[in-house]
Amino acid sequence: MSSLAVRARPRFVQGPLPILAACFLWGTTGTASAFAPASAPASAVGAAGLVLGGCLLFLTAPGARAVLRRADWRLLVLGAVTVAGYALAFYPAVQRTGVAVATTVALATAPIVLGLRSRPVVTATAVAGCAILVLGGGDARVDLVGVALAVVAGLSYAAYSAICAHLIDLGHPSRAVVGAVFGGAAVLTAPVLLALGAGWLASPAGLAVVAHLSVFTTFLAYLLFGRGLRHTGAAAATTLTLAEPAVAAVLGVVVLHERLPLVSWGGMAVLAVALAALSR
Repeated sequence: MSSLAVRARPRFVQGPLPILAACFLWGTTGTASAFAPASAPASAVGAAGLVLGGCLLFLTAPGARAVLRRADWRLLVLGAVTVAGYALAFYPAVQRTGVAVATTVALATAPIVLGLRSRPVVTATAVAGCAILVLGGGDARVDLVGVALAVVAGLSYAAYSAICAHLIDLGHPSRAVVGAVFGGAAVLTAPVLLALGAGWLASPAGLAVVAHLSVFTTFLAYLLFGRGLRHTGAAAATTLTLAEPAVAAVLGVVVLHERLPLVSWGGMAVLAVALAALSR
């Protein structure tokens, strides 16, 4: 095995692999949300997952309180606002314009903002593959307000990724940074959850869905993402997250028995090639 391959393998395991694992967990969000009670507003489901998951991240992160004392409080506040902004903008976007359009716009915005300057060909290919995958069915509906909310979600995600990557580059532990930022986001989002209503959480289905969203798609996924950010730049990381729609599409076919047209499978292949190139 060449020395280049030996060096590349640890870098992949430490950087892109945890991010791709986080993408797999994020990709289960739509499938899990489909089992939420009909009385639960989509934005309330997302808010509940963020509040509980954010508290878990803060309470279990060694050094999170130290980050709150030592790091630039303006960056921490901005990071918390962007995390809360993503959750509160993305779920209403899905409600208004559908999963396909909202996911494509939100997830493609961050790589376009952060990745085109450093990796224009790979980033553009990944975004194109993502768009073909999600919109290939031809039945997507476009709502301008929903699209605008999805753009806000995408910009929020890009800002969060850049802020956390910067704090980690300054020497703060990745887990502590994620815990501090998400703890702040949980505090900001809790009043929104109470305003939207949380009575549906008393049902078994509501508890099961929120448990999955808080433990797996928030707590564990963002721990993995924060770890990957220590060894991967924000631009590359946000492009790698375009793997999430592919996971969601496969789960939709396997679990929810949705049909995926041939053109969407072609888009998934294009996306896979671009992500493989970026991971190398």
